[in-house]
Amino acid sequence: MNPHAPEILGNHAYRVGTTSPADGPNSQKRFSLRDHDTYVSLTMEFRCNLRCTHCMIEGTMDRLAPTDAESFDRVLAEQAATAPWQGLVLTGSEITLRRDLPELARRARAAGFAHVRIQTHGMHLNRAPYLESLIDAGVDEFFISVAGQDAATHDQITRVPGSWARMMQGIALIEAHPADLRIITNTVVTAQSYTFLSGIVAALATMHKVVQHEFWNYFPMAEDDHKSLIVRHADLLPPLRAAILAARAAGRLVEVKNVPECLMGDLRGALVNAQPTLVIDPAFWAEFDRNRFYQCPHRDSCASTECLGLTEAYIRRYGTEAETLRALQF
Repeated sequence: MNPHAPEILGNHAYRVGTTSPADGPNSQKRFSLRDHDTYVSLTMEFRCNLRCTHCMIEGTMDRLAPTDAESFDRVLAEQAATAPWQGLVLTGSEITLRRDLPELARRARAAGFAHVRIQTHGMHLNRAPYLESLIDAGVDEFFISVAGQDAATHDQITRVPGSWARMMQGIALIEAHPADLRIITNTVVTAQSYTFLSGIVAALATMHKVVQHEFWNYFPMAEDDHKSLIVRHADLLPPLRAAILAARAAGRLVEVKNVPECLMGDLRGALVNAQPTLVIDPAFWAEFDRNRFYQCPHRDSCASTECLGLTEAYIRRYGTEAETLRALQF
């Protein structure tokens, strides 16, 4: 199946996430979870109560439809019948705005999913009874967005005062919980956040249930960087490398998204552009494809199977980087 072409599931479309082998040429050891091929991700909500400056779907949230009940039932039925996945990701603009989230998780567990992960900004996890209801229902993994390194930087990006404090309170509750839980953090790397990456690692250094940091280099879902949030690779790489090394020194795994592999050097094992199978409104892909990934002057001669190249918006702002990028030969 072509991983870049959507298939239809009920009234929704999905794309199968591509993965590269954990022990392949760009990874001498397991530097990240690399569990994407064993998870399926369902977009169950398109509301959010943050106003993040880097939000890529802010112009489409009001017209994208969450995964419908029929499609959700089909995924559960397939899992119950043939168990193609180990984990389910419940995601959306903010999944905790769904009142039936515990019931969705409970049904997923009953269908045979070994893990249920929620992708969230974490603000609502600071309410202990609510968090307990999620854990009781079977949620055992929390993919939490961390925008900055402290209250000032995080709240400036989310544009909601107090969002850092509430998120950190939620992480602390997960950390203190006796259940076998794990936290993965996600940071969108922009001109506002790229200097904070090591600070984010440091801010969570004492949290033993944080198992992986993910750094997603920003793409605008458009042909132009109209918010001026894209960071030039030459500026991004020093703080990114420092954050990767700091995370590894703390015993954490790391995944980096959307940075050319040839620029990662000896840290290219951290580059993992794979994603779980994604069930989402087909209209999303029309916007996503405006990024026009895979642009690189060396694409035809490069052996990389992990790299996404450059986006159209990056090229329009900074050029093709023909003298900086190079073809990899393994």
